[in-house]
Amino acid sequence: MQLYIGGITIKDLRINDEIRADQVRLIDENGNQVGITSLRDALDRADERRLDLVLMSPNAKPPVTRIMDYGKFKYDQEKKEKENRKNQKNAQLKETRFSLNIEDNDLQTKANQSIKFLNNGDKVKVSIRFRGRELGRKEPGYELMDKFTQMLGGAGVVYKKPKMEGRSLVMFLEPNTDKE
Repeated sequence: MQLYIGGITIKDLRINDEIRADQVRLIDENGNQVGITSLRDALDRADERRLDLVLMSPNAKPPVTRIMDYGKFKYDQEKKEKENRKNQKNAQLKETRFSLNIEDNDLQTKANQSIKFLNNGDKVKVSIRFRGRELGRKEPGYELMDKFTQMLGGAGVVYKKPKMEGRSLVMFLEPNTDKE
């Protein structure tokens, strides 16, 4: 059973009367192991302390239960999930396109934009579109890719070398992790 709250999936555990076992291994609220007891005895102990009996490991023999404040436990789990998601960085794939007969200042502008992408931790797909007779001579495209890579000045490294895909010459760059 899982619970979905605000984009967070939380595994719901069985508590109190939902537990279906005769004997359980009991852990008290301080984390100390009490031992194997009957379910009724474990529920009584939890009730005395005004806490919940939570089934932590249902597949164990006998199942492991713990005495705790289930509401607080669930709240802490949600908080951890949210924090983990916040710290997670999703790298995106950005694309820079230009043609074979691009001017140097325009190429420099494209390089500066790609440097910004790489510094943000994104990967960059660089593509040169060939038109008409340009497909007959692909060497200038490879030279332009080398020139573009040098313009980046070490901000990115090539992780997929230039390769023809249909009418386009495509190269992939990723951020340089060992910059000094």
